[in-house]
Amino acid sequence: MSRSTLRFVLLQARNPGDRVRGEEREQFAARMKVPAERIEPVSMLDGPVGAEVLERCDMLLVGGSGEYSVKDDDPRIDAAKVFLAEVALLGFPTFASCFGYQLMVEGLGGRVEKDEENAEVGSFHLELTDDGAEDPVFSSLGRAFTAQLGHKDRATVLPDEVVNLARSKACPHQALKVRGKPVYAAQFHPELTWTDNRGRFERYMDDYGRVFGLVEAARMLEEDFFPSPGASSLLDVFLKVHFE
Repeated sequence: MSRSTLRFVLLQARNPGDRVRGEEREQFAARMKVPAERIEPVSMLDGPVGAEVLERCDMLLVGGSGEYSVKDDDPRIDAAKVFLAEVALLGFPTFASCFGYQLMVEGLGGRVEKDEENAEVGSFHLELTDDGAEDPVFSSLGRAFTAQLGHKDRATVLPDEVVNLARSKACPHQALKVRGKPVYAAQFHPELTWTDNRGRFERYMDDYGRVFGLVEAARMLEEDFFPSPGASSLLDVFLKVHFE
């Protein structure tokens, strides 16, 4: 299948006034080397998303979230967990990022917990697990790689249906694949470059100032962001492996 004809749906949890809502679509498009017009944004905040969206695309993307947590008592988030579990078990081609990773973990029966003390925001060194090193997509990263992160919640228990592909010093679960399916999710952001991530940090500085303290947040902004070429090419590799 030609990449130029592929259709995508991007499932988002972004409020209408959030600038990242539009930027996220552009960033996914840039990393996959496809026109942004091929990506249809769909908001999970507008109501339950059903299987009909899969009829409009060849691949599902799930983005992050600036203002929502999978631990929120919100029926829209609960519905998204159920939907992503159905997608995962169906085996529909999917790549979920950050918030999408956490939704899939909980939807499939795993556990995510709030853990601001171990929040990872910035550019971090990660390593592949043995399963990651053998995976046709993640093996492209090399055993050690750098990725863009921005999360305060983390997965503590993974579902039985998945394998863990990557880990960091603070977080042992950083990426997953549903066994035998072209369904991936990453706690990190493969759609972001380091400059994208730094700009997003600036945008949410009030929130990060509360979590880390204003002095530490200012230091992080200046020192904790650097390139992640391998992780930023991961979505492109996914398309090559599963569609070309």
